[in-house]
Amino acid sequence: MLTHPSIVSTLRRHHLFSQLPDKVFEEVCSLAMLKRLSCHSTLMRQGDPAKRFFLLVSGQIKLYRLTGEGQENLVEIIQPGQTFAEALLFSQARLYPVSATALKDSVLVSIDGHHYRNALEDQPKVCLAILASMSVHLHLRLRDIDTLTMTSASRRVINYLLQERHPVTGQIVLQVSKRLVASKLGIQPETFSRILHRLVECGLIAMERRNISILAEEQELAAFQ
Repeated sequence: MLTHPSIVSTLRRHHLFSQLPDKVFEEVCSLAMLKRLSCHSTLMRQGDPAKRFFLLVSGQIKLYRLTGEGQENLVEIIQPGQTFAEALLFSQARLYPVSATALKDSVLVSIDGHHYRNALEDQPKVCLAILASMSVHLHLRLRDIDTLTMTSASRRVINYLLQERHPVTGQIVLQVSKRLVASKLGIQPETFSRILHRLVECGLIAMERRNISILAEEQELAAFQ
């Protein structure tokens, strides 16, 4: 049962729970659990029964898939305040399609999926919020597919930088290691590092650890090979 006041409050503010009547929300909390994961601990594995979904309170979670050859492909990095695995509540999927591992010491709320889905039967506003969330995730996945279909590794890296840059400052802060970014782009870590160094040498970007500044116009980056 979830009883910690600040975490209950965090859950209540999330759009998946903010519209629930008090009684229904209390029932959801009664079946929710608080989970603590140490760094590198696994929360779930690809192919496990999909019975619960999660809200990340603190830390960082990596979602990834393993290919038949055992290669790890990064799907998404979950940040505090985000939920994940809730889309499975409305599909025929019985198993988690991804694995989840903590990149930092993490605290999560684990919610009973079956009970939550039943609670939504008379809550159209919450259903609309879930549809909106699923739409955002679909848009992100389509964007990732567009990036992966680019044949040039250089084009994948440049496209990633343009997508991740801050709309005002133009800065990019890598939230995860270069190895994980390379996995998301479907290239080797050495290839990713080599392309970044070439961009620096050409004066197109500047780098300081995980902080990247784009110095060139988009047209100049587009011409980079």
